[in-house]
Parts: sequence; C-alpha cells; structure tokens
Amino acid sequence: MNLFTDQLNRKINLPFPPKRIISLVPSQTELLYDLGLRDEVVGITKFCIHPHEWLKSKTHIGGTKKIDLEKIKQLNPDLIIGNKEENEREQIEKLMKLYPVWMSDIYTLKDALNMITNIGTLVGKQQEAIHLKLRIESQFQNISNLPSTTPSLKTAYFIWRKPYMAAGNNTFINDMLKRSGFNNVFDNNDFTRYPEVNSEQIANANPEVILLSSEPYPFKEKHIQEFQAICPKAKILIVDGELFSWYGSRLLQAPLYFKKLKTNFNFMN
Repeated sequence: MNLFTDQLNRKINLPFPPKRIISLVPSQTELLYDLGLRDEVVGITKFCIHPHEWLKSKTHIGGTKKIDLEKIKQLNPDLIIGNKEENEREQIEKLMKLYPVWMSDIYTLKDALNMITNIGTLVGKQQEAIHLKLRIESQFQNISNLPSTTPSLKTAYFIWRKPYMAAGNNTFINDMLKRSGFNNVFDNNDFTRYPEVNSEQIANANPEVILLSSEPYPFKEKHIQEFQAICPKAKILIVDGELFSWYGSRLLQAPLYFKKLKTNFNFMN
C-alpha cells in the first residue's frame, strides 16, 4: 500500500499501481485515457463521452451527481477518482468509507496542472503526466505572449437557462476567460460562483460579449435571439463548453481555440 494526498489534503492508502479504477468526472476520464491507461479503468459515468470507445465499452456507474453505488460495488475498485464540485458530497463520503477515493479541487489552470501530475503519480504514469503538463503550459504561454489585437471585452458566460446561470468568480471557467482575454462581468463579490441572474441583472451588467456554452445546458443558435433582446448591442456566440470547463488533457486544445475565438471580435477595436 502507498500513501498519497489528494487536493482536499486527504491522505489515501491504495495499492500501487491501481488496477481497477473508476472515474467520476468526464475530463479526468479523458485524462486517464491520454495517460495511456486502457484496461485499468473499469468504470466511468454516462457523461464521460471522451474517448468515444470507452463510452461504449466501459461500465457506466450513473452520472456525476447520481452515482450507482451497487454498480460500483460490483466493480470492486481499488481507486475512485472524483471532484469536489462535480460530485455530490454525501455520495462521495459513502464511497470513502468503502474504497480509496482521490478528490480533485480545481479553480485555476495551476490547480488543473497539479491535478494532472498528481494523478499521473497516483496511477503509475508520472513521466507521461509531466510531459502533458509541459505541453499544456507551453500552449498557454504561447497565447499569453501574443500581442493583444482586441481590448479586454466585458463578457458574460452562461452555463444554464431557466433560470439563467452564469460563471462567476472563483471558477475554472472564469480563469479560462481571463486567460483568453475576456473580462467577466460577474467576476465580483456581489455574485456567487454560479449566480442565477434575471434579464434585468444581465442588462445592467451591460456585457459587450455574451458566450453561450454548449454544456451543461446545450445552448443552440436559436437561443441567441433571446439574449439579443436583453442586450441588443452585445456580440453573442455559442462556444465549446468543454474547452472552457474541462481541466484534463483537453486543455491542450483550449489555447488555439481561445485564440481563434478572439478573432471574432477584431471588428470591435
């Protein structure tokens, strides 16, 4: 048995390397695949859509918020990997009494990179994880070194409809917005991390840009008119929510996407 520490600063004993892993978070499931694990991952959630082959071949243990404890017992894992925000505390605490559970807790890119290297160490893929981390850091450094072609635009990023919910302060999405050159209008202490806001509050925030995420709510082109009525002067786009909120190996794709996204606003100079 080896001793590890998770991002909640909990000490965990588990056999090393683990041979029966369950992942409770889509972005971390994809990370395990990209670190080279194949047979070791035995269970994933129904929302773990990447890689597609695992969605078909791995056992589904419910959703991120509603875990099937009986299926987990049948799989008899020697490691479960979850996340403080994405998983329900009560269910996680039940699992902790039965199995080694490693939890991530992520608010920034730095937290995500630490998670990647920590999980690499946890599953016996330390060198692969370090290499991945360095590649992600390089990609983000490349976009931060580019001269800005647009000002920092007042932006609202929406994750839900009925009620409207936005990404606020102290969220991973907010950190991604800053890194891609957007100034989040809901990044202040007047709002919660994911505030519910009405049409009047949105109009008063007066965003120049409104980004409608493809997940968790599947915003489509048809919803643009709805927001345009609230903020007639705002530029509104549907954006890839995975590239703003997935904090695993998909981060490799995010900087180039952010760079291309900002070209949509060149006309606002």
